Amino acid sequence: MSDPIQDLNRRAVQASATLVAKVAPADLARPTPCDGWTLGDLIAHMTAQHRGFAAAAVGDGATRSHWEVAVASSDPVGDHLQAVDAVLDAFASEGVLEARFLLPEIFTEATFAGTDAIGFHFIDYLVHAWDVARSLDVSWAPDDDLAAAALTLTRSIPNGPERLEPGAAFAPAGTPAPDADPFDEVLLLLGRSPAWSARVTAPPVATPSARNG
Repeated sequence: MSDPIQDLNRRAVQASATLVAKVAPADLARPTPCDGWTLGDLIAHMTAQHRGFAAAAVGDGATRSHWEVAVASSDPVGDHLQAVDAVLDAFASEGVLEARFLLPEIFTEATFAGTDAIGFHFIDYLVHAWDVARSLDVSWAPDDDLAAAALTLTRSIPNGPERLEPGAAFAPAGTPAPDADPFDEVLLLLGRSPAWSARVTAPPVATPSARNG
């Protein structure tokens, strides 16, 4: 029997993949809400994370090469869609919820339960779907149940000084208004600005090693 987090993650990943599939070569230089990253950088990061999580699901998360971001690709969108298939297949495999995931980009001293690891992935790709949509300047918002589930999980993520360190996964959290839209609150808690727009953002100058992606 599947767990609700598997379905939530699948829907978030498929939503992000649908948006990535719209990306043309000329779009790869667009800025994104991820500090210093172009859209090409972001897609490369998303592809590497899919491959890393897929490897972790079968007990090979310690192999760093699975997590490495490709320097260049002749078909970044195609590579990404292949990685989508790989991670969704891995997360649907028998016993994955009972597996222990080693996620070296989060913590190297312990493993994570399958349900927790898939939850991390779910939040990441729901927000990355928004990142891609904002970069392309297209309208997108998650279904209400996805936003509600993401908010519950996001509220448990620490907002300490580690968010100021180089390579931190998230920027320091903003302060949501009491009546904030649930997904806007997710974005704020993860250091995003719901009002971010590619139309008013200067072209990025950093590389995929920049933080807060």
